[in-house]
Amino acid sequence: MLNQQTLNQLKALRLDGMARSFEEQLAQPITTELSFEERFALLVDREVLWRDHKRRDRLLKQAKLKHPQACLEDLDHRPGRGLDKPLIATLGGGDWIRQAHALLIGGATGTGKTWLACALGQQACRQGFSTFYARVPRLLDTLRIAHGDGSFGKRLAQLARIDVLILDDWGLTPLDQTARHDLLEVIDDRVGIRATIITSQLPIDHWHGWLNDPTLADAILDRLVHQSYRLILKGESLRKKDRQNVPKEN
Repeated sequence: MLNQQTLNQLKALRLDGMARSFEEQLAQPITTELSFEERFALLVDREVLWRDHKRRDRLLKQAKLKHPQACLEDLDHRPGRGLDKPLIATLGGGDWIRQAHALLIGGATGTGKTWLACALGQQACRQGFSTFYARVPRLLDTLRIAHGDGSFGKRLAQLARIDVLILDDWGLTPLDQTARHDLLEVIDDRVGIRATIITSQLPIDHWHGWLNDPTLADAILDRLVHQSYRLILKGESLRKKDRQNVPKEN
């Protein structure tokens, strides 16, 4: 009766990890040979692990990654892809996020830019960083609607709080003046504060022309390009590979 009451109290306090560990201890009489301190340490360790898993799962759900299964462990390092292994290892460590740097991933269609960005996004979630994936055209549509319903400032504030913002398909569609200003607002809120990943088929030296406004282009590129890591993926489209020999990354 006392044990059940303790379990109920742990669950009422939302100490689910401790509750499960306590149930396991009750089911394993051998744990009675441990000291009180050892048994209590096991309860605390399980609660910490439980909360870490819950936070990771919540962050992954909120990230809305296009490829939620993507992970660095499955990255295809075959020669000719343009992958810088030391740089990938550095990015996997997460210091670039803590230092609020940008990562610019370029390459032709199908070379795995989005997949790699999502793998780094998943890695960030596993390390406890909030992450959000968005295609630039769709994000700009969302911001355009926000202008109309009065939620633009709130939406910008939400984006500014995200530790790792993934902007996919940068340079894919033409921009109007409102979209250019919105991009500047999004990027300006992140400089030196939050990390950003940008994927683009368009070479970086063509971004100025895509932005199509010298003043805004200078402002945006000055905030992005000078303190950023760069990866240019090469090789054939991964989507064209024989389906019988499809790698984990696609």
